[in-house]
Amino acid sequence: MSNFLQLRNIYKSFVGVRALKGVDFSVRAGEVHCLVGENGSGKSTLIKIISGVQPADSGELLIDGVGITHATPNEMIHRGIQVIYQDLSLLPNLSVAENIAISQIAMIGRKLIRWSEIRAIARAAMARVKIDIDLDKIVGDLPVGLQQMVAICRAFTSDLKLLVLDEPTSSLTKAEIDNLLKVVRDMQANGIAVLFISHKLNEVLAIADRVTGLRDGCTVGTVPRAETNLEKLTEMITGKAVVHTRFHLPAQPRKKLLEVRNLSKKHNFADISFDLYEGEILGIAGLIGAGRTELALALFGISPADSGTITVDGQERRIGSVQDAVEAGFAYVPENRLTQGLVLKRSVGDNIAMAMIDKCANAWGMIDRGRRTGLIDTWVRSLAIKVANADVAVQTLSGGNQQRVVIGKWLATEPKVLILDGPTVGVDIAAKSSIHQIVRDYAARGTGVILISDEVPEVAINSNRVLIMRNGRLRSEVNAEAVGTDEIQRMVEIG
Repeated sequence: MSNFLQLRNIYKSFVGVRALKGVDFSVRAGEVHCLVGENGSGKSTLIKIISGVQPADSGELLIDGVGITHATPNEMIHRGIQVIYQDLSLLPNLSVAENIAISQIAMIGRKLIRWSEIRAIARAAMARVKIDIDLDKIVGDLPVGLQQMVAICRAFTSDLKLLVLDEPTSSLTKAEIDNLLKVVRDMQANGIAVLFISHKLNEVLAIADRVTGLRDGCTVGTVPRAETNLEKLTEMITGKAVVHTRFHLPAQPRKKLLEVRNLSKKHNFADISFDLYEGEILGIAGLIGAGRTELALALFGISPADSGTITVDGQERRIGSVQDAVEAGFAYVPENRLTQGLVLKRSVGDNIAMAMIDKCANAWGMIDRGRRTGLIDTWVRSLAIKVANADVAVQTLSGGNQQRVVIGKWLATEPKVLILDGPTVGVDIAAKSSIHQIVRDYAARGTGVILISDEVPEVAINSNRVLIMRNGRLRSEVNAEAVGTDEIQRMVEIG
């Protein structure tokens, strides 16, 4: 099979930081090629060079054996390369038909375009992808899985030869992931190559023909799927073996930290009852839309419950606001750290200090700068946040380090109950492992943890009990130490 795309000895630097160091990379015509690596390994820079968004400092880029000297996004689209980024780059206020057809309409360049022509372009693209979505639906009203299909259809309005999918499954349900992987296989069957970038190694192993690993801006190697497995991929990415061990809660008398009884919120969840004990990690699993995040928001006072009781340390608490929740001993690490958990343009120190501002004050209620700096430095060290100093803007950090900042901000409040909603979304395998260890360490100190995740293995390995939610109700409870991950996955999917 011949190479459609080749990159040879690619170098790229930004303000003295070398992002790519002599990378060699190729994608064969009609193959599914997976690209893996930690955050900061150079994956995003490589994608931008392939798409023509950024030029390489040196090296060769060839398409069908022809060297490209001054690549631009339009030229790369013309040569059959399209990229679908994590944010999908859709126009949420426009219809499905308009979003699919917009690229081709722009290339046509006419001032007047007939609505029938827009619909015809959209229908033709959907036929190639073998999906059917209402053309008149507003894209912003669609679930993320269908939005992704719209973005893929838009790519099919050109003569597509290589589709680059950047973390395409980070916000999808398992059913949507399965559908996406089927679409990828259909594209491959029709001779279209796919470059698939993902932190989810189980998906990489399910879909790849070949896998290339990047580490610190260098190509670690390219291997056929048949010659690798989860352990080998992990070592390729991190440079060391990452051992996954189950969380174990020693059998001993434990204080009940939290008692939830008959908690309900109209159109979100109903009759939720459970207990949480000192030092326990309680997992909550379920399909997207099961009500898990809504339950977390109610416990933390962001969207209070309509009825039911919440008892903390034996005292019933009314949680009608975030302030009520914090005073009761709750902390919450939200699902989306970028929009809900961090102030991106502020420093690492500012973000960590936000939730513990009272601890930074002196006897007169004024901020004691020395005390503030000491507390911030303590949390940066204890959470191993990789940053030159705490004055650096948090938006410059990798996903894993940003997540450590969010977790540190709330651990600094010394909570009784820590609620984690999707704590490792968008972070690489090494960062995941270190975040899991942080959570386990704080549970060992007596903190009660509620762990919510779309990834059943994450819940199963890091919890001692797992609650299964479906359609806003708790359906069952399982001992994660006695039941396998596959069985918990089955319960999540079919109840």
